[in-house]
Amino acid sequence: MADPTITAGAATVTADATVAAAPAEAPKTVDAGKWANRRVGIRVLIYMVATHAFAGFIMLLFELGNRNK
Repeated sequence: MADPTITAGAATVTADATVAAAPAEAPKTVDAGKWANRRVGIRVLIYMVATHAFAGFIMLLFELGNRNK
């Protein structure tokens, strides 16, 4: 016979239609907030600048290599 419980999202529904309580919310980290968001934004900006600089360098290499034909 099949298991009488059906899991749907965060709650468990049993065969007699009772709903179990959802688990408690996870605790927040110590450094969560606007300072953490600012650090992530700065890191994304640095990665974008570095990626564009690397792509520009590769394009420069292709351009210089194309001139020597």
